[in-house]
Amino acid sequence: MNSQAQASAAQQLANAASAGGADGSANSIEADLSAAADKGKGKAVEKPEEEEEDDGEEVDEEGLEQKDIELVMAQASVSRKKAVKALRENDHDIVNSIMALSI
Repeated sequence: MNSQAQASAAQQLANAASAGGADGSANSIEADLSAAADKGKGKAVEKPEEEEEDDGEEVDEEGLEQKDIELVMAQASVSRKKAVKALRENDHDIVNSIMALSI
């Protein structure tokens, strides 16, 4: 379950608990929680395709540390090309690069 679905489920559970549920029973709260969890199932979150998708083309890594590129790739789960681009856009700042890619 993704974090947004978890937050939504937790909010619905809290609302149901404070209101006593539809009929005041635990089954109603469980049903609400289950419905909230199922709401996002089966739907893939689609990100718009970026024109710079990894096409096997060599990227210019001059001036960048290999370990920095690999760290950004691992932490943000992105391709080498995206990691290099993020590092360049963020003046070689690893933390800001990871944050930019994670949003």
